[in-house]
Amino acid sequence: MSDLIAKTAIDRRLADIVGPVIEGLGFELVRIRLMGGKTRVLQIMADRPDGGIGVDECGDISTAVSAVLDVEDPVEDNYILEVSSPGIDRPLTRLKDFEMWTGWEARIETTELIDGRRRFKGALAGVEGDEVLITIEESGEEVTIGLKFDWLSDAKLILTDELIAEMLRQKKVAEPTDGQFDEIEEIDGDEDDEPTPETKH
Repeated sequence: MSDLIAKTAIDRRLADIVGPVIEGLGFELVRIRLMGGKTRVLQIMADRPDGGIGVDECGDISTAVSAVLDVEDPVEDNYILEVSSPGIDRPLTRLKDFEMWTGWEARIETTELIDGRRRFKGALAGVEGDEVLITIEESGEEVTIGLKFDWLSDAKLILTDELIAEMLRQKKVAEPTDGQFDEIEEIDGDEDDEPTPETKH
């Protein structure tokens, strides 16, 4: 499993438990994080294989995941479960995400220094083998470089007007009878868009 989906040992254990449940409902696990603090928060991001997930579907996932976590009980402390969509400026956690969002602006960070830098910003240019291709500006010229997927520590789309417009267009295509848009509210949240009602454990 990619470290971008589950970074820590407990995240990976939780992913092993909830991943099959989420897939059984027809969705995919995009990212899972157990956050510390006064009350711990288990954040789960899920999506459809071809993209697009609604609040009600997040609620269905929350109910199913909650039931299995109650049985497995992998977290000793009390925590709040939050299930959400990846949002507009979504994290890119799987190799296929970089292929799916080719042409869109992204910000990528690596674990080690690559040519003296860890942060790369530019247009995604697809995937080649196990490398993510990104077109960056180097000395005033555009250069496409390859970064091994295993090198990545963080990656996400950059929120632009064009990306928002595309998301709205996709939503309209998916729901042609729905003239109301609720995506504008999603922009306010950083990574917890379309949260379901919180479930305390």
